[in-house]
Amino acid sequence: MVTFLIVCPLVFLAGFVDSIAGGGGLISLPAYIMTGMPAHIAIGTNKLSSAMGTMISTLQFARSGYMRLKLSCLSIVAALIGSFFGARLALHISDFYFRIILAVILPLTAIYLMLNKQSLSAVSLKIEKIVGKQLLYSVLIALASGIYDGFYGPGTGTFLLLALTGLAKLPINLAAGTTKVINLTTNLTALTVFLFSGKVMILLGLTAGVFSILGNFIGAWYFKRGGAKIARPIIIIVLVIFLVKLIYDFVG
Repeated sequence: MVTFLIVCPLVFLAGFVDSIAGGGGLISLPAYIMTGMPAHIAIGTNKLSSAMGTMISTLQFARSGYMRLKLSCLSIVAALIGSFFGARLALHISDFYFRIILAVILPLTAIYLMLNKQSLSAVSLKIEKIVGKQLLYSVLIALASGIYDGFYGPGTGTFLLLALTGLAKLPINLAAGTTKVINLTTNLTALTVFLFSGKVMILLGLTAGVFSILGNFIGAWYFKRGGAKIARPIIIIVLVIFLVKLIYDFVG
C-alpha cells in the first residue's frame, strides 16, 4: 500500500508533465526506485504504466493527422529492433551498478532537457511532403532512440522531438506524431522483454497506468491555458528528492 501511495501520485505528475513538455520518465522512474524495488523491476513496471499513457496520446495525435503511414511503419520497425536489444542489454547489468548508472544519467538528462528550451516551446508548422533523406534520418533516429529507451527511457520523447526536427528536418507537428509512434513502440517492445523476464509488477503498473492516463489528459488541458512553465520546477524537485534518496541508500 505504501508503494502504491508513493508511485501513483508521482506517475500522475509524470503524465501531467509529459503531456506538457516531455520528460515525464524523469519523474516516474525515480518514483518506482524510491520505493526500494530493484532497478530492473522499476524500469519494467514503469514501461507498463508509461505505455498506457503514451497509447492514449498517440491515438490523439493520429486523429489530428500528425502521422504518415510510410514514415510511421519504417520508424516502428527500427524502434522495435533497437528497443529489443536495449532492454536485453539492461537485463545483463546488476542492480547495484544499474543504480549507479541511473544516479549519473538521470541528472545529466534533466540538465540537458532544462537547457534546451526549444523542446518546450515548439510551434506548429505546415506538414509538407517527406523526402528520402528525411525518411533515412528518421529511421536511424528511431533505431538509436529505441536502444536508449529499451535500456533506460527517461527523456526519450524530448530527444526524439529535437532529433526529428533538427536532424531529419520534419515539421514539428509531424515530428511530434512520429515521436509518439516511436515512443509507444519502444515502450511496448521493452515491456514485452521485461515481462518475459519476470521484471514487471503488473498490478502496480496497471494501477499507475490509470494515473498516467489521467495526468496526460489534465496536462493537455492545462497546456492549452499556457501552463508549460510549471514542468521544469516539478522535474527538478522530484529529481532532487530521488538523488538524495539514492545517496542515502549508498552511504547507508
